[in-house]
Amino acid sequence: DEPTGNLDVDTADDIMRVLQDINSKGTTVIMATHARDIVDRLQKRVVTLSSGSIVRDEKGGYDCL
Repeated sequence: DEPTGNLDVDTADDIMRVLQDINSKGTTVIMATHARDIVDRLQKRVVTLSSGSIVRDEKGGYDCL
């Protein structure tokens, strides 16, 4: 949940590299974030929730619409 929240940019980038490395080795990584820039940079699956219900489930980041 918000693994990059309240971190400086360099540390947040380090955390994202670790998560990408874990994912590249075959492990699914689920991350909750409000940081659209991170989601768009990763270009992975995006599931958007509203009031506990899925309102969107797509691949490619927020900008894929």
